[in-house]
Amino acid sequence: MSTGPFNLFARLRSFTHAIRGIGVMFSTQHNAWIHLLAIVLVVLLGFYTKLNLHEWIFIALAVGLVLVAELANTAIEFLGDAVSREQNEHIKNAKDIAAGAVLVAAIVAVIIACLIFIPKITTTLGFCTA
Repeated sequence: MSTGPFNLFARLRSFTHAIRGIGVMFSTQHNAWIHLLAIVLVVLLGFYTKLNLHEWIFIALAVGLVLVAELANTAIEFLGDAVSREQNEHIKNAKDIAAGAVLVAAIVAVIIACLIFIPKITTTLGFCTA
């Protein structure tokens, strides 16, 4: 926490910590790679089905929700491991709850993707004329 006067360059340098944190997540969490693969597939499918602006907004929010949940989960896992490597019910509960948050975020993202893509894909394949 900074107690000195506002410094724009110091604020800009602080972004390096955030970017490093994102890198740590992707380099240590296997599920983050699964999320990244899903993001790439969804973006490609979005271009293929020619999503409109509102659909892209919902996709972006869903992607952001999952990534934020995964980042928070990773932070809690690291913090729990730093506090104690021994079995601790409170740390286990915190980690499980954080993992649950990622699961809920991923389920919401899948529901949003289905609501957007299923009608487009069925129309493209000629299953319906909506």
